Amino acid sequence: MLRPYSPHYIPDMPDAVMLGGGPLTVRDVVAVARRFAPVSIDKEALKKLARSRKIVEDAAASDQAVYGINTGFGKLASVKVAPDQLRLLQRNLIVSHAAGLGDLLPAEVVRALMLLRANVLLMPTSGVRPVVPERLVAMLNAGIHPLVPEQGSVGASGDLAPLSHVGLGLIGEGEVLPPTPPSPLPTPSSPGGREEGGGRRAAAALGEAGIEPVVFEAKEGLAFINGTQAQSAILALLVHDAYSLWRTTHGAAALSLEALKGTPIPFDERLHAARPHRGQGESASLMRELLAQSEIRESHRDEDPRVQDSYSLRCVPQVLGAVKDAIDFACGVVDVEINAATDNPLVLGEEIISGGNFHGQPVAMALDYLAIALTTLAGISERRIERLVNPDLSPGLPAFLAANPGLESGFMMVQIAAAALVADCRVLSTPASVQSIPTDANQEDYVPMGMSAAVKARRILANAQRVVACELMCGAQGLEFHRPLKAGKGAERVFDQVRGLVRPLTGDRPLTADIENIAAHVAQEALV
Repeated sequence: MLRPYSPHYIPDMPDAVMLGGGPLTVRDVVAVARRFAPVSIDKEALKKLARSRKIVEDAAASDQAVYGINTGFGKLASVKVAPDQLRLLQRNLIVSHAAGLGDLLPAEVVRALMLLRANVLLMPTSGVRPVVPERLVAMLNAGIHPLVPEQGSVGASGDLAPLSHVGLGLIGEGEVLPPTPPSPLPTPSSPGGREEGGGRRAAAALGEAGIEPVVFEAKEGLAFINGTQAQSAILALLVHDAYSLWRTTHGAAALSLEALKGTPIPFDERLHAARPHRGQGESASLMRELLAQSEIRESHRDEDPRVQDSYSLRCVPQVLGAVKDAIDFACGVVDVEINAATDNPLVLGEEIISGGNFHGQPVAMALDYLAIALTTLAGISERRIERLVNPDLSPGLPAFLAANPGLESGFMMVQIAAAALVADCRVLSTPASVQSIPTDANQEDYVPMGMSAAVKARRILANAQRVVACELMCGAQGLEFHRPLKAGKGAERVFDQVRGLVRPLTGDRPLTADIENIAAHVAQEALV
């Protein structure tokens, strides 16, 4: 097994996750979201939270106006609320802001969202009662997931609508999915849909699990929905999947290069040391490992008239290296964000201070950058598919990799399908983080549109997984025409994995199921 180049992409996930005892990691998020790793809470964190709660309760009992505790919200912050209405104020906030629309977020995203929200609420800065994160974690461990629409958040003052739908479930209102057993990673990653519905009333599901609904007290409703946890949950899962896809794409590129009788010379370590971008060096190293000991290369080393391969083969490290650097950047953002205090106001020492940590601009920009990177990955993969199937660009290979070109179309439509997916990616990679529309009577006059960026990026990932699946299938078919010669040892390992999923094309057949089968496995683990 080739070593992973990311600290977050590893096959082993935590068996259990404790909140409040240390930093949360992307691996923790994946383990809980997809593998239903049980979640516990550090007792010392609960004690610290209880101490900060006393400060909030003192503020609620005072005559001083404190935002979100005894005032209205947003543009209504100047409206003072009577002490006997503070509980109603928090409930009204949740039910009024549960206005999400569109398809439902997949259960894995909702689970990640719940984990991240519990982690934020456990910070002393939140000032909520310990019972709030405790009950949220209980729901998570019971596999009870509120129905959360994916549209309706502009990413500030946080993901208000998605978090409000989770809050509805916590207070025993709204709908939830019934307890769901652990399931494999979605294959490939794809947007949610109303077909995931079939929800039931939250109160009934909580009752059966022995979980008491929470009645939000002063500040708790606001603390629950101020934050970037919906967009951050998606970013955390995307970062993990992007690292995996990045590795698989090298396997696909190695198959293509071998099938096209390309040269490994451009991956020479000395060449990349002369331009020491980190991702570029890691990409070149991975290509060298995949192509080592190639019989195909040795068969034409002395008689190849070509001086250089095309960019899509020769510049794999330069292009995919830049993609890796972008993923690393997104990973750095999410590492900070999932451990940050993002609600408002914050309890800081003995003071309660209003600010703007709920603003999702860092996350939105990371999502946009990741979307561009994944679009780039898909685009160069499609260019290699074109070289494999185009007889003008693939000397020695039959047109469209068909056994009987003319009578058969072979992989003609595979390249067309890949081109369509790449075009979709390019449209979706238009940045959302610059598309601000003022909200809340212009009180929230610059917003990041982080959830729009997140939803787009999820679809781009799904497209890219399918494009790489197309290249893997075409590259494996190309190697069939060079037998009995073997490709590099690493490339042969990838070939064997592809052949374990789909059989060679010996005559025309429908290819949708083959592509989706490979894409499903690409989504689950790296094929390298």
